Amino acid sequence: MANCDVCGKHVNMPYNCRHCGGTYCSEHRLPENHNCPGLESWNDPQNVFDSGFDDSVNDSGGTASSALGKLGLDTGAGGPLGYFRNNVSYLFLGIIVVVFALQLAVIAIQPRLHQSIFTLTTAHPEYVWTWVISVFSHSPVNPTHILFNGIVLYFFGPIVERQIGSKKFTILFLVSGMAAGLGQVGVGLLTSEQVAVLGASGALMALLGVLAMTSPDLKVLLFFFIPVSMRTLAFLYAIGSVVFFVADGGPLSGVAHFAHLTGLVIGLWYGNRIKHEVGRGPGQLNIGPGRGGGGLR
Repeated sequence: MANCDVCGKHVNMPYNCRHCGGTYCSEHRLPENHNCPGLESWNDPQNVFDSGFDDSVNDSGGTASSALGKLGLDTGAGGPLGYFRNNVSYLFLGIIVVVFALQLAVIAIQPRLHQSIFTLTTAHPEYVWTWVISVFSHSPVNPTHILFNGIVLYFFGPIVERQIGSKKFTILFLVSGMAAGLGQVGVGLLTSEQVAVLGASGALMALLGVLAMTSPDLKVLLFFFIPVSMRTLAFLYAIGSVVFFVADGGPLSGVAHFAHLTGLVIGLWYGNRIKHEVGRGPGQLNIGPGRGGGGLR
């Protein structure tokens, strides 16, 4: 038993759209009746519903129109990269785990190399590779850092990916993650403080911001029993980040509060742009073990 995401009608046997994840009554179960974001991709020449990961699905030239296609890589549904359609969230989660293992290996072999390889710092902001790899790196001395971020990505990532497509999700995650880290480093440079940044929190806050705009009434059960809407959760994190950034001493607080704010603002901006173009996600999530989401650091 559930409520239709479009009309709110209470239905005993709801329909779940496999493309956008929404719940609908019989009247709104068809994609064209609930503004499913996948409608624009139904002209797939190969009769395969496209997730948005590859532009070539709408091109008679196949993979040639996509960047990966130009490199000779087949991103079609039957190609070697077809698995990553609708699974980029899990791909990024796997990359985070692999990078964490590499961090531990580097620390064990040559500890002094860890920061220059995995961490974006005010000392060397010109190390361009750290702009990206720092998004997938996490504190090797604080296991809860990677644990909480991994939980959030596992549960919230697929919802946003279904709403905007795998390609746009990839761009959003990487751009917001890099912008968040560079924003935190920028504050450190302005205040003449030494700052080192690593973690996916900025990118995850962008996902939260998107959901706050596209699915503002999505219920999250904090600690299993405290129901809050996604809109409220985003507001609480925004206020908390501002307060702690000021109270904890700015960039030296040990937590990248400004990076969180940067990611959240990017997510809110992007979510506001697309909120009328995407389908709604599930009606409720739990933040905690089991079925649900995880607390953001």
